[in-house]
Amino acid sequence: MKITLLLLITCFSNLFASAQPDPVLMRINGKDILRSEFEYSYNKSRSLSALSPQPSTEYVDSFVNAKLKVDQAQKMGIDTTDAFRQKLAGYRAKLVRTYLADTKEEEQTARRLYDEMKTNGRAEQVQLMHIFKYLPQTLTPSRIREADLLMDSLYKALTAPVPARFSDCVAKYSDDKKPFWVGWLETPEEFEKVAFSLPKGSISQPFYTPQGIHIVKVLDRKEMPSFTEMRSDIEHRLAYRQERDKEVQTLISKLKSTYNYTPVNAAIEELLSKGETTQTLFALNGKTFTGSDFKHFAISYPRAIQKQFNAFVLKTILDCENDQLEQKYPTFNLLMQEYKERLLLSEIRNREAWNQATTDEVALAAYFKAHQSHYHWDTPRYKGAVLHCIDKRSAKYVRKRLKKLPQDKWAECVEQTFRTSSGMNVRMEQGVFALGDNPFVDKLVFKKSVNLPSVESYPFTVVVGQKQKGPDSYREVYEQLLADYQNFCENLWIKRLRASAKVEINQEVLKTVNNH
Repeated sequence: MKITLLLLITCFSNLFASAQPDPVLMRINGKDILRSEFEYSYNKSRSLSALSPQPSTEYVDSFVNAKLKVDQAQKMGIDTTDAFRQKLAGYRAKLVRTYLADTKEEEQTARRLYDEMKTNGRAEQVQLMHIFKYLPQTLTPSRIREADLLMDSLYKALTAPVPARFSDCVAKYSDDKKPFWVGWLETPEEFEKVAFSLPKGSISQPFYTPQGIHIVKVLDRKEMPSFTEMRSDIEHRLAYRQERDKEVQTLISKLKSTYNYTPVNAAIEELLSKGETTQTLFALNGKTFTGSDFKHFAISYPRAIQKQFNAFVLKTILDCENDQLEQKYPTFNLLMQEYKERLLLSEIRNREAWNQATTDEVALAAYFKAHQSHYHWDTPRYKGAVLHCIDKRSAKYVRKRLKKLPQDKWAECVEQTFRTSSGMNVRMEQGVFALGDNPFVDKLVFKKSVNLPSVESYPFTVVVGQKQKGPDSYREVYEQLLADYQNFCENLWIKRLRASAKVEINQEVLKTVNNH
């Protein structure tokens, strides 16, 4: 990639940047990026980051990478597909509702939310640690079940009479290991509902969000300040979340004045008395609307004629305002651009990196072989089977048989040998067991003092297998390996994009970010 400074004399550059209300900060493959766009992205990243947000100079690289990916997605025409356009239109329709309202109603909505949160004992922010397992949408049901069982066993350990240390479980099992602060309306509803309902020091039961499965511990809480202090922040976050169900009637009188709504009373009276007219009904923003326009609208809105006309006027005025939103509200424009680019990034990332990692088993196996030393275990694990048997004879026989077979043949052997007309004489649990995963392995292999549960009708239990210091198959560390390989594929992709990109950055303008 060829990176150059914009060709400006240093002493003139500062004057030029300060003279412009929104100067060009960078140019990526010929497209200008204004300082305001970078600031919006950077400030949002800071607000959503954990404890140590990146300085603006370091954020530049990730910002440029994202823009290069978006540029490739647009060159591939992803933003021209019907599915993409429908998603973008659906988002805009929701976002419009947050702008077609007056200030008074915004304050009332913010006040209602604030009062509700105070009543429910919500904090302004909570500091958390969580045991988190990322679960991609492509994960098989068996893998989801494995994550369920792991989290259930961890929760039992955390709530035992002598509980496990939460920080130890985070260090060992979580995909996100650092504590972080979070405010309301910043995370998915499922996460927020749990996190803000817990008192300081308490631990949640396992729960799902769109990202995966979590067990949360609240480390600290910051209580809510007054409504006056929080009002602007509440309104900003509500606008981003798009969850207000707001009426827009209070805007109509103001918008009629703004767009010079001029009714033609005689034509309106004719319409209301006869049910139709060919005359002009009203003018709005320099454009006339006739009885023919109304007739076309009324076909899809079967109501009494007065209600039809009122709805027609309302829709026409709101459509006019809707068309002006990008020009009137810079934040609206940035939100639309942000969502569009988020859709493009998701689709192009799936095509270029994630789908390849998920579907290419040969490449996964090769990546594991090349990096096998990275996937060691802190403590040994037991790869084998726990065999619950109806009598001693079956226990002795099955153990002897399985020792002579490779492990991938064990399930077939047990099914063929020990199934009778009355059921199975042997029940097998096969897998890779860490300490704490299975009480029988804990006692019989790791020699821990644990109380074994009774297995009804299967009083004799034996184990067969061996201890291992690390995995010998990529499937034993599939989730971690998949995440690592996805990152590997994405990094290769970024290198390809960078190699052919032209990026120009005005370092003097960069120094003025959040400082002008």
